[in-house]
Amino acid sequence: MITGRPKPSLTLAPDEQTQLRNLAASRTLPHALVARAKLVLWSAQGHSNTQIAGRLRWRNATVGKWRQRFVEHRLSGLYDELRPGRPRSIADEQIAALLKRTLSRKPAAGTHWSIRQAAQVSGISRSTVHRLFQAFALQPHRSRSFKLSTDPFFIEKVRDIVGLYLNPPTTPWCCASMKKARFKP
Repeated sequence: MITGRPKPSLTLAPDEQTQLRNLAASRTLPHALVARAKLVLWSAQGHSNTQIAGRLRWRNATVGKWRQRFVEHRLSGLYDELRPGRPRSIADEQIAALLKRTLSRKPAAGTHWSIRQAAQVSGISRSTVHRLFQAFALQPHRSRSFKLSTDPFFIEKVRDIVGLYLNPPTTPWCCASMKKARFKP
């Protein structure tokens, strides 16, 4: 004898069944999504909510909720809904202005932007600027250009090194000394 509320019938289209099997077999998707896909497949095979709840170690109400969401929304119903939370306090325009300023200009008193300088100029907290720099993979302290040395003898040193590469000596001193050291009679 079956007790409780009657369940709406659950029939799957062939493409839905294929997608659900792929979801259920996945090792990279979130565990909750994989479990929900298994729940729907077992439901379509005729298993009761109690049996499915026992297999997944969930409550019957949770199984009923996800089964009902699948019946109403199909595959899109298996994904989590957006959860309410605190609204963002920084507008997209502020973030765009910070990123544009950091990427296009240098600070007035320095060679590159630091988190403190960017926070001070933009009016955004240091921790938020740090999070934004990390999110957009910004590293303003890293230069994208070649820097010449300030050594006054730099050009002469470069000529010496390049000259050695272009015109190497015929018998290097290191090889001659190595031969003497190895083959002592």
